[in-house]
Amino acid sequence: MTHVPGRKAVTGPALIRLLAHLTDAGLPESEPSLADRLCQWLRWTDAIALSSALGALPPAPTSAPGDAAPDQTPDALCQRVRASLTNAVTRHATLTPQRPPRGDARARRDVAAAPCIAPDYSAFRQCYLALQEQMETAIGNLRALLRGMLASRGSAMSQLASLDAVMERVLGIREHNALAAAPGLLAVRFERLRDAQIAAASADAPGGTTDAAHQPVAAAGHAEQSPAVPDGPWLDAFRKDMQSVLLAELEIRFQPVEGLRAALRDC
Repeated sequence: MTHVPGRKAVTGPALIRLLAHLTDAGLPESEPSLADRLCQWLRWTDAIALSSALGALPPAPTSAPGDAAPDQTPDALCQRVRASLTNAVTRHATLTPQRPPRGDARARRDVAAAPCIAPDYSAFRQCYLALQEQMETAIGNLRALLRGMLASRGSAMSQLASLDAVMERVLGIREHNALAAAPGLLAVRFERLRDAQIAAASADAPGGTTDAAHQPVAAAGHAEQSPAVPDGPWLDAFRKDMQSVLLAELEIRFQPVEGLRAALRDC
């Protein structure tokens, strides 16, 4: 018997594991070390900026730390921004079912007479991009606010704030470009679920077939060219998948914030 090797276990952040699971995306056998990756990402001008931030004399604190209002402490600010972004993902209209609740018999009859047609993938792509922009703006503003708090906690913390500002500028474009690939990868998942729904409907129809050669296949990222199919459990499954990916992305975007928050807690 021929042994078929199992799929390589994917390690790394939840976002990478989710995308690999949902799309069967191929990953390299071994990942470069963090130092090697930074060498690829940083230009010589970036290295100079980092060296300057590390070697320069920290600016003098602009004000005494003082006691912040309860709703303006680092912990409160971080929790408020995270909760706001989490709610933006979980309550977004595109990512919640549009069908009536089970108890509404009249609405169910109306839907049965005229089933709700599922949106094409372009609607989900726009939703994902809008939520990415919302995350980037809110977290960027929060990060700048936390750096200001750090700068008031002494020379060492002020230097750390300067270093974080440089790292945000240097790696921000890399982060933006890397995360911009997520909507395209999710298009693969959308198409698979949609094609499976079309194939199932064809098989259930009179004279239908389950032959794979007769199943409609849509090109990834071109759902608008596929036959219209009704909204239903398949699309709810995709909505949950997209929410999971967005929340995993939020976790990655929040990591620098958590670092600043920990520094403020310890100083």
